[in-house]
Amino acid sequence: MEFRLLGPFEADHRGEPVLAGTRRQERCLLAVLLLEDGRVVTTERLIDLLWHGSPPASARGTVHTYIGRLRARLRPHGVVLATRHDGYALTPGPHGLDVREFLDLTARASATGDPAERLRCHDRALALWRGPLLADVADDALRGRLGGRLLQLRLSALEQRAELLLAMGRHDRLLADLPLHDGELTSLAPRERLVRAVMTALYRAGRQGEALALYRHTRRTLVETLGVEPGAELAALHERILRADPRLDRPPAPLYAVRVGEEWLPWSAGGHPALEFCNTFAGWGAPAPPPGSDWLRRYSTLAVWAGHQDLAAPPLVEALLRQAAQHPDEAAAVLTEARAFRSALYACLTDPQDGTAFGEVAAVVRRATRAAVFTRGEDGLAQWRLPPSAGLPLPLYAAARAAAELLAEPRRLTVQRCPSADCGWLFLDAGGRRRWCSLATCGAAADRGTPAP
Repeated sequence: MEFRLLGPFEADHRGEPVLAGTRRQERCLLAVLLLEDGRVVTTERLIDLLWHGSPPASARGTVHTYIGRLRARLRPHGVVLATRHDGYALTPGPHGLDVREFLDLTARASATGDPAERLRCHDRALALWRGPLLADVADDALRGRLGGRLLQLRLSALEQRAELLLAMGRHDRLLADLPLHDGELTSLAPRERLVRAVMTALYRAGRQGEALALYRHTRRTLVETLGVEPGAELAALHERILRADPRLDRPPAPLYAVRVGEEWLPWSAGGHPALEFCNTFAGWGAPAPPPGSDWLRRYSTLAVWAGHQDLAAPPLVEALLRQAAQHPDEAAAVLTEARAFRSALYACLTDPQDGTAFGEVAAVVRRATRAAVFTRGEDGLAQWRLPPSAGLPLPLYAAARAAAELLAEPRRLTVQRCPSADCGWLFLDAGGRRRWCSLATCGAAADRGTPAP
């Protein structure tokens, strides 16, 4: 069974509706039990919710009748409504529930330090909403009593997602996914954090007038409904838009980054392509990296990185970008694998005894080797190279071949990790005298002494 509450109530088994023709109150009762997800709901609470505190004398018997009908419809599909003292509970089972999936995804988004993964979790969580909670079985008053926490989580996810997109320079996508018709303007007004993100996106899209109109609407709503003026951050953004502050035109550049075409890549600090692949804008050590701290966010960035490291010729990079635009799902799969490979390679380079990590790296290296061809270059020297037929995985394979070369060389024994909790960059240290990476990306060198040359 699959139950969907984030929008009109739906219940189906293998694509076929199960509760078609049942009374609205019966579906509402089942929705309440589903929202509690295994916890007991007393009969008194069910009566209070179904009749808004003004039940008829027959309410208790009616609830009992509803439970009996629902049991008869759901039992053949393995869904059990159990009686518990003076109440009822939906026995946990293999049935699917969009509310549970939404809560799991928002929790995963909060727990991950990878901005790209956080964005994917938010995207999937918000896509589950097909309209207001229980749109066809609950009125606004009941919806507020049942789904206040869910609504707050949804708005919080919208805010975090909007800020992630701005940090990634994707204001166009933010606006495309959040059309600003009047109803949504009203819902945005009390959420100043989300309003700030949308105003910034509108300004970057050349829609200054709409950004200012959104501010006026928000201010009017706050004053009329709450009796307060907009907060200092929103008011300051309004002033910056009025004077066309050029710093609003683009997201802040990541620390320790270089612009290559349309992509931000980390400074070269490791001394080898395999190490550059592992390093990030802000290093690996921060417990909660800020949005945009990791360079490996899009397939296009991965392809441009391969060209920047001379692992793929410019015409080949352009061809990969066109192919990725035509096959976005395949490109996304390669990007996911590249992130996993990077984590395994980092573990392998920082702990030579990690056999699991080495095995994961070796598996990708073997695939890269099978895709490579042995040719003679214009200088007459033979070489291994990755041909265009390698397809979208080519940048990943290029990183894997670079990793294989480093792991097979004595230089691999000179790889060091910057020990700062805010850094963790990898670098080659043949002299064995440097405690910290040479760029000191993790903070003020004066606090710990200047790294040895």
